[in-house]
Amino acid sequence: MTDTDAYDVLVIGGGPAGLSAALNLGRSLMRVLVVDADRPRNAATLNSHGFLTRDGVPPHELRRIAREELAAYPNIEVRTRVRVLDLARREPGVGADAELAPGAGGQRPRFTASIGRKDPTDIVAAHSVLLATGLRETLPDVPNLRGFYGISLFSCAACDAWEMRGRRLALIGTTDDLADRARLIARWTEDLTVFTLGADTVTSAQEAELAAAGVAVVRHPISELVGDRGRIEAIRLDDGAVIAVEGGFVRPEWETDLSFLRGFAPSIDHDGHLVTDRSGRTDIPGLYAAGDAAIPGPQQLIVAAGAGARVASVMVQDAVGIASAH
Repeated sequence: MTDTDAYDVLVIGGGPAGLSAALNLGRSLMRVLVVDADRPRNAATLNSHGFLTRDGVPPHELRRIAREELAAYPNIEVRTRVRVLDLARREPGVGADAELAPGAGGQRPRFTASIGRKDPTDIVAAHSVLLATGLRETLPDVPNLRGFYGISLFSCAACDAWEMRGRRLALIGTTDDLADRARLIARWTEDLTVFTLGADTVTSAQEAELAAAGVAVVRHPISELVGDRGRIEAIRLDDGAVIAVEGGFVRPEWETDLSFLRGFAPSIDHDGHLVTDRSGRTDIPGLYAAGDAAIPGPQQLIVAAGAGARVASVMVQDAVGIASAH
C-alpha cells in the first residue's frame, strides 16, 4: 500500500452530512471515498421538509440527487450497500505503515478500513476520516407503531409539525424530556395528549404545568394503534379506553454505532453522541464527526448538510496546516 493508494478522506455515512462534506472536499481537490450502508434512519419518511429549494422532497430522492452531483467529480468515489467493518488507526512511519508517506501539512495519523457487507472485500487507507454514520433508532414499545411511522406519526416536530397543525395529536414516549417535547409540539395544536406508556417520565409538577396549557397526560400503556394504511385514527389503551387522534409524534431513543472502531475510541457524551470541538474535530487526531452522530444529536437535514460542509472546510485547512477555530 503506497501513499498514492490512500484516500485523502474516508467519509463513513452517505446521509446529508456525509454527502455534503464529500462534495465540498472534492471541490477542494481532495480524493474522497464515501462508504454508505444505505440504511438511513429516515427510510420510513415519505417527505422531508425544511431544506431550502427541496422542501417536501422524499429523503431517498434527496440522496439520489446528491449522488448524481458527486458523480461529476472524478476524485469522489461513492460505494453503496457496503459498510466499514473495521477502522484501525496507525501512526505513519511505524512498522508496515512506514511506506505511507505523509500527506499535505506533514505527518498525520493514518487509518485503514475494511469494507464489505458481512465479510471484508477491500481494505483502503485514508489520511483522515469523517464519521457521518447517523444514529440507530429505537421506537417506543407500542404494537403496530411501525405501520404508522413516517406517514402519520413522526419524530421531528420542526420537520413535520406544519403538516399536522390544528389536529388532535399524540406524543408517545418514555424519555425524561417528554414534557419539554410536549411544550414544543403544543405550538402547532390545541389538542395534544401525551402517552407515557406506564413509565414515570412526566413528574406531577410537569403534568400540572402541561394541564394548565391544555395538554393531557395519559399514563396507561397502549395496547393498539387504530387506523388504516398508515393513517392513525385512535389509540386504544390496555384498560380498553380509546382516544381519538389524527396524527402525532414519538420520542425514539438513539444510539451511535461505533462498533467498527478497532483499538481506539473517541469521546462520547452521556447520550452517546460524539464529542467534537465546534469545527467537528474529535479528540482523535485526524478523526472528525458531523451530522446526527455528533452533539447535539438528531437534526433537520439542512442542518446536517451544513455541518458536513463546515467540517469539510476545516479538514481542508487542517490538511495544509492552516490554523482554524476550535
